[in-house]
Amino acid sequence: MRLKNNQMKKIYSLVAVFFICHLSYSQTIFISKAKIEFERKINVWANIQGDFAEQFRKSVPQFKTDYFNYEFDGSKSIYQPGRETDSKPGFLGSAPANDNVVFSDYNSGKYIAHKNVFEKKYLIEDSLRNATWKITNDFREIAGFDCRRATAIIMDSVFVVAFYTDEIMVPGGPESINGLPGMILGLVVNRLHATWYATRVELNGVNTKEITAPAKGKKISNAALREILKTSFSNWGKEADRNLWWIMF
Repeated sequence: MRLKNNQMKKIYSLVAVFFICHLSYSQTIFISKAKIEFERKINVWANIQGDFAEQFRKSVPQFKTDYFNYEFDGSKSIYQPGRETDSKPGFLGSAPANDNVVFSDYNSGKYIAHKNVFEKKYLIEDSLRNATWKITNDFREIAGFDCRRATAIIMDSVFVVAFYTDEIMVPGGPESINGLPGMILGLVVNRLHATWYATRVELNGVNTKEITAPAKGKKISNAALREILKTSFSNWGKEADRNLWWIMF
């Protein structure tokens, strides 16, 4: 049976579309196990005002840079301090949340975080943060991945901007930020004058033994810790909210 030219053209077109789709699909890599390094930068000049502001800016670099590692295997992840830097401490000592360790289990919807607060060690056990994300059509490349922009409000009033990739299947991010359909590789929090951006994603060398929940510290819920902090910061004035956000972040 002979086919007419237009019929043959349709068949060739369908075959071509099939192979293009198959090739595109085969080239897409969905990552379920990796180690990500995040570079956190804090603008330490941002909150310095008054008579000594100019002198302070002359003596201290504008940005405090620290690194954190995020390792995940399947539905579990651990976020903890990474390599040390020569960056000088921020105003009045080291940068906040420098020693946070956050273990997340995305299947159970729970997380456990170790935090040092005023020389006390706390072990926060609670549900994962339930942020309402608004996904946009803006994109940027981070650590070699095309990432889509999303925004949300957390802790009642803190606006955050995140960039995530759906090529990394775990719905996590730095600190306790999560909930997008893929891994957050970039985070901007203007209220904290801070950014987190992935510098590299390593597919090999994941130490699965490290992906375990921290166990040291006084067990407490997010809500209970927040009440303790509100009382502690009651006389701190404008600095109260910022310190509360940093600790609860």
